[in-house]
Amino acid sequence: MTSAAASAPIRAAALDGLRDLVGRDDVDFHDGQFEAIEALVEGRRRALVVQRTGWGKSAVYFVSTLLLRRQGAGPTVLVSPLLALMRDQIAAAERAGVRAVAINSTNAHEWGDVLAQLDRDEVDVLLVSPERLNNPTFREEQLPTLIQRLGLLVVDEAHCISDWGHDFRPDYRRLRDLITQMPASVPVLATTATANSRVVADVAEQLGAGSGADAASTVLTIRGPLARASLRLGVLRLPNSTQRLAWLLSHLNDLPGAGIIYTLTVAAAVDTARLLREHGHEVRDYTGQTDTDERTESERMLKNNEIKALIATSALGMGFDKPDLGFVIHLGAPSSPVAYYQQVGRAGRASESADVLLLPGTEDRDIWHYFATASMPDRDRAERVLHALSDQPISTPALEARVDIRRTPLELLLKVLDVDGAVRRVQGGWVSTGAPWVYDAERYERIAAERVAEQQHMIEYEQTDGCRMEYLQRTLDDDTAVPCGRCDNCVGVWFPTAVGEADAASASSSLDRVGVPIEPRKAWPTGADRLDVPLKGRIAPGEQAAEGRALARLTDLGWGGALRDLFAAGAPDAPVSPQMLQACVRVLAEWGWAERPVAVIAMPSQSRPQLVDTLARGIAEIGRLPYLGALGDRTPHRADGPGGNSVFRLASVWDRFAADQLDVPPGPILLVDDQADSRWTLTAAARVLRKAGASEVLPFVLALRG
Repeated sequence: MTSAAASAPIRAAALDGLRDLVGRDDVDFHDGQFEAIEALVEGRRRALVVQRTGWGKSAVYFVSTLLLRRQGAGPTVLVSPLLALMRDQIAAAERAGVRAVAINSTNAHEWGDVLAQLDRDEVDVLLVSPERLNNPTFREEQLPTLIQRLGLLVVDEAHCISDWGHDFRPDYRRLRDLITQMPASVPVLATTATANSRVVADVAEQLGAGSGADAASTVLTIRGPLARASLRLGVLRLPNSTQRLAWLLSHLNDLPGAGIIYTLTVAAAVDTARLLREHGHEVRDYTGQTDTDERTESERMLKNNEIKALIATSALGMGFDKPDLGFVIHLGAPSSPVAYYQQVGRAGRASESADVLLLPGTEDRDIWHYFATASMPDRDRAERVLHALSDQPISTPALEARVDIRRTPLELLLKVLDVDGAVRRVQGGWVSTGAPWVYDAERYERIAAERVAEQQHMIEYEQTDGCRMEYLQRTLDDDTAVPCGRCDNCVGVWFPTAVGEADAASASSSLDRVGVPIEPRKAWPTGADRLDVPLKGRIAPGEQAAEGRALARLTDLGWGGALRDLFAAGAPDAPVSPQMLQACVRVLAEWGWAERPVAVIAMPSQSRPQLVDTLARGIAEIGRLPYLGALGDRTPHRADGPGGNSVFRLASVWDRFAADQLDVPPGPILLVDDQADSRWTLTAAARVLRKAGASEVLPFVLALRG
């Protein structure tokens, strides 16, 4: 029997499954789809599929699951990075008659039922997050049994495996270990839409783990052209954030259908959505800080065209599926063409045309630098963590109190050390494995250099006079790239460039908005006693600060820019400017406090004494309040500014301040400083002033970090 004849029965069965999945009787396989299915089902091979968004990668693993299950294979485990992606995948599976369930952070109440269904062999596809693979209970109690029954392993968004991928995640590196534990007969599929040659080679090597010396050669790579004929690309350079927002006000309704407007920061997403809503546009913000239920509702509303746009950070990315998405706009550029291609790939998946426009910002490079450095492990921090761990479990909060690393970077560092084999997560916390660990400086230097190169490629994309789609394809090492004949460089500017005067005025007014609440601390951090700080539990009501105010966040679109310049590294200490002082007065005028302050007191500052003193004096003079001077500083050698976690920050300031040289009146005190980060400095100072007789302490700062 010829190979083609042998493939005929499986092709017919696979085609039936595809048509059930799509819901149409006239569809056929795209180039490469059946080849991937055949390799998994008949060859039980390991395969990497790199295809553009909308090509049908999910069809490969759902149809393969259906056929493998008919042959008696066990369930498929699908490692999926985002909750939104899981929801879409489960809905797609149901259309093909595939029984799919998920275990993730939002459905803990259902885990018992899911495990019971697995035991009864009533599950075809189990969707899990990469983080779940290292949950001690799942790893030690469920995973070993599941591995023995596994019919197919699928790694979605597989570029996350690679250090070189634009969205590398340490948890994904555990998949190499999982693959080596699996029987050689279990097929493995990895899929992604965004991978250059370096990432493809890296992922292929990890997929081939345990299969022989030349692991990568055992992996079938199916790679298609990445051009998106439906996308019309363009770049519009405007001088500042005011003009970019004004352009949106002027032209949002001109954009086709419903779409996504991406921003680089949470504050920018929230501010942009607020401005657009105030001017009658139906939009919602969508960030990593948005409530899960609200995110789900927002996704549904966008899919049903009930809103014009979601104003989103990269939290809305991989896997979000709206085939008729009409446009993608970027207020500020992602840090690489690869990341940009991934995001714009959300648009035009099932339509003839979709508009994609980039409005780069002058602040983009600073934001790229912040995120690039925040994701890199630090040698000194890693060694501190390893020194603090032993063979006895220690929880993350307790470890945080020992190593002076904030929770989020500490958790990321623990993941890196975990996949490197130096630490292990167990019931009750983390332990040291005792395995030797060496900081791979060369590797991280190479990755950092690659990040810088990617950023330069993004600048080149903005500035190129060649075809923009062709440029994106070439950065992804797609050798089929040719001019698209649709972008602004191929056919001329297709988008409006004018900004209405009224819209510019509205945007300017919105960005000039001032006043951000500063929530008071209500409890002392756990573990402070380890550093000889005699404070624990709730902060006594008579020692708490009241809710404060900041002029703006450092990340805000409006006053955030001026504040970033003011607090930039190397910026000199100087008196507060008249414009900034007047903006602060507006914040105070709109505060709405229960009782007006009776005096102004400044925080002692080592880095910006002139700025803080002139700010406090200016506020006192304009408000006709007595200025009592600055709090006493018992330990001026201690460093001001951000850094460290809550326990160490409190330990550095809890006994630092003194009010014995100030005549503190029995009323509300306005406490003035330059910036707030952890809020422990303000909390400690408020405690001293409350003990000195102040009935209330109202903190006021120029900049709120974070």
